[in-house]
Formats: sequence, structure tokens, C-alpha cells
Amino acid sequence: MRDLRRRSILAGVLAVPLTAGLPTSSATAHSACAPDGKALRAALAGLPDADATAALVRVGGTGGGWRGSSGVHDLESGRPADPDARFRAGSTTKVVTAAAVLRLVAERRIDLNTPVQHYLPGLLGARFRPVTVRHLLNHTSGIPAGDGLGTTFEEVYAHRFDTLTPQRVAASAGAKEPEFCPGRQQHYLNINYTFLGLLIERVTGRSYAAEAARLVLAPAGMRDTYFPGTDPRILGSHNRGYQAVRRADGTTEFVDVTEWNQADRFAAGDMISTTADLERLLTRLFRGRIVERPQLKEVFSVPSGITGASYSAGGLQRFESDGKVYWVKSGGRYGYNSAIAATRDLSRTLVYSVNSTDAKSEDANPVIVRIITAALN
Repeated sequence: MRDLRRRSILAGVLAVPLTAGLPTSSATAHSACAPDGKALRAALAGLPDADATAALVRVGGTGGGWRGSSGVHDLESGRPADPDARFRAGSTTKVVTAAAVLRLVAERRIDLNTPVQHYLPGLLGARFRPVTVRHLLNHTSGIPAGDGLGTTFEEVYAHRFDTLTPQRVAASAGAKEPEFCPGRQQHYLNINYTFLGLLIERVTGRSYAAEAARLVLAPAGMRDTYFPGTDPRILGSHNRGYQAVRRADGTTEFVDVTEWNQADRFAAGDMISTTADLERLLTRLFRGRIVERPQLKEVFSVPSGITGASYSAGGLQRFESDGKVYWVKSGGRYGYNSAIAATRDLSRTLVYSVNSTDAKSEDANPVIVRIITAALN
């Protein structure tokens, strides 16, 4: 059931049922149409509420664009949300990581078919068969999740200023039993991109953040995006993030979760960005201005012969609805949900950041569902 829920239109953390929030129009109905501003304004109305404190949305395509925001900068002051604010982008970081790897493939510093054991000797135990770089990119490696700082919100919140290094996370995963033989199944896990971040550092001799900036952020024009590492703050203007916590007396408290050391997320989800920057990433990546042929085809290649496989080697998930194919990636850290989505021809694009009050829930956030429905119809 958990894997089924993850096969949503905006993969991963949205965790909505397969058909929730999907457009019901024909396959070409919106290809040349302007975004429905009235529907989008209605989708953002009423914030803050129990589900979200703020929302930032950018919709684009051949018919024109729409920008909007709603909600508050913080619950204490109640002043309007900053539409240009930075936020924790979560797993949309994986698109940057995948693009960086593919750029290094073009530079002949990485080979997609070479086992990661060659690049990172000793990190995977003897029980693992050869795991190629491509297996990591499309989540078919069979490497299990690494250790964390807890499983409940209360546990991880208590450790929010602690540092869990990606090296420790990878080592703990490599010491476990494989989930399956590489290439036989697809299981979306952060650990694959933790290994990719370490791979980037090994072959370049530079930090993941420095190489991601050189290879992807700079050519994409993502000037307001950065990787905080062990710094728990969000630098620059940002809207506060909150987690709803139910107390013993039945009341709900909104706990400020803005400041959080996310170092263990690393190349899988430690990026801070803006909706404008993510839109630049989406459009320039799809137009071949970051990753060129033949590596660009990997961005839109889902492994064949694996039942239910939908993730590509570009960090994206393929989703088809009513004959229309969308390439999507969502991200979620406590207090923040974000996503990018587009058709291959960029006839419709969507980027959003929603300050969800339960950003790690497997249930569909009503605000996000409204945004998706309004944007992709």
C-alpha cells in the first residue's frame, strides 16, 4: 500500500492515490491554453488554514504563465507570505544530482554502466552484487535505506540540530542485506542519491555542493539556490514552516520547524531554492541547456522490464493521464512541500512550494491537490 500511494502525479511525498488531483481534460486540451487564473486563485484561497500556512505557485507553458501566492510569512505576525521566498526543496534536489552525474558522464569522468563499488570501494558489503551508477539513478540498486535519527516526528525533532553525515548513512546501508538484486525491481529511496553525492565527490575531488553549483545551478541560472550543509537556517527571505502536533488534550499545536540541520539528506534532499529557480531548472533541463544529448535521453528513460517502474535516470517520475505524459518530482521536509512538473514539450509546467503543516504525511494535502487540479486542467 505504501508503494502504491507513492505512485502519485507528483511522486514521493505527495503520497496521494494514483488518480487524485489529475486533470480530466483530453490529451491536448491545455497544450495551447493559458493557465486558469480564476481556478488557481481559488486553489490558494483561505490560507493559512489547518493544512498549510503559505503557498507559492508558478504555472507556465505555450499558452502563457501565471504566478500567485497566498498565506502568511509566519503565524505570529500574520504578514503576507513572500512570493519570492526561499524554502527547503526536499527531494527535488535529486533532479540536480542526476543532472550533475550526467554532466560528469559527458565529461567521461563517470560511466553509467560501471559498478559503484569501483568508485567507492568498501562502502557496499560483500553481499551486494555489482550496482551500477545507472541503478542508483533510477532506484533499481537494491540498497536498503540507511540509518536515521528517528522514525517519528518527536524523535527526529529532538535531534534537529544534530549532524548525521551522509558517509555514516551510506555506511549503515552498505552493512545491511540487499533488498533485491540490482536491476530486478525499482524502489524509490534517498540512499541511492546519497551514494551518488559521494560518487560526485570522489571522482571530482570537490564537495557535492561545489560540483552541483558548477555543473547545474550555474548553467540553469539558479542564483538563489544553495546547499546549507550543517547550517540549520534558511538564509535570505523565507516563510516559516510548521508541523501540526496533536496534544494529549486533543488540541493542535503548530510547532515551528524552520530551522533544521538537514545534512543527512545531502544529495537526496538538502537543497534550498525558490519557485523561480526551480522553474529555470525545469525549463532549461528539458530544453537540453544543462544536459546535452546523448545523456539527455537518460533523463526521460524509465527502465524496461520492471513491473510498475516509473522513475527515470534523471531523478524524475513519468506519469501518464488521459494520454498526456508528465515528468514530475516532488519534495518534502517538515514544514515544506515542493514540486516541479512538466510535459516533455513544456506545453504546461508547474512549480509550487506549499508550507504544509504535515509535510511528511502519506495523505494528500488538500491545498496541493487543489493546486495540481487547477494547474494541469
